[in-house]
Amino acid sequence: MSSQPTEPVLACNISGIPQEFRQSYRAAVEHIFASTQEVRELATGYAWRLRNETEIVQSLVTFLSYERLCCPFFHFTLEIEPAQGPIWLQITGTSDVRAFIQSEGWGVPDKKG
Repeated sequence: MSSQPTEPVLACNISGIPQEFRQSYRAAVEHIFASTQEVRELATGYAWRLRNETEIVQSLVTFLSYERLCCPFFHFTLEIEPAQGPIWLQITGTSDVRAFIQSEGWGVPDKKG
């Protein structure tokens, strides 16, 4: 008998991030999304084009290290283009991920109204 894998529950568990690291996590979130140069809506999420700067890469490492603990339903893709081109961060998941990302205020257009 085979069982189908279930989709992960779309619920953030902030306690997944240890208390002592939440301030650096929040600083990384602010730095990353303040450096956004472009946002693309994808079928099941978003892609952000970021400046290719060492500080952005360092913030991405912090963000990804902790975000995956509190939101295990996200699928992350990080692309760093050659010749100092932009950095692309993609966050995707189930069909409800776009609405969840919008609620987080990560610099995506609000489709309400």
